[in-house]
Amino acid sequence: MNIELRVAKPEDCPRLLELITELAVYEKAPDEVTVTLEEFVEAGFGKNPVWKSFVAVDGQTIVGLALFYIRYSTWKGCRLYLEDFLVTESYRGKGIGKLLFDRVVQEAKERNFNGMNWQVLDWNTPGINFYDKYGAGYESEWLNASFTKEQLSNL
Repeated sequence: MNIELRVAKPEDCPRLLELITELAVYEKAPDEVTVTLEEFVEAGFGKNPVWKSFVAVDGQTIVGLALFYIRYSTWKGCRLYLEDFLVTESYRGKGIGKLLFDRVVQEAKERNFNGMNWQVLDWNTPGINFYDKYGAGYESEWLNASFTKEQLSNL
């Protein structure tokens, strides 16, 4: 196995969406991925890209991703927000997640961000154990709130 890390390209988007769907299945929310391929490509590679991703590649196959964007906190300033982080199931336990996560941390440092944020489900013990190795802190008092597109249109 010879894993290469690189920045995602537009032609990677169909595979990235496959991996994102795999993550949604793992997180017990398979029907929540509603973004179209066109929307996804435009958001990452259009006129005003909002996300960037590192991918882990074995030969010609993308086996992992770390997709992130800039989050601005009025309290803390610019921070990197890791939206999706996944290594496909058959490649887990081989150190690929560490390679990807370390690359994202390096990006945050290179861009002089004031920190990095992400979410992990409270039942995701493997994920929590992974982040614990880095000394991650967890916020217990904040609740996630959101509107769907339909809810927004009804407001």
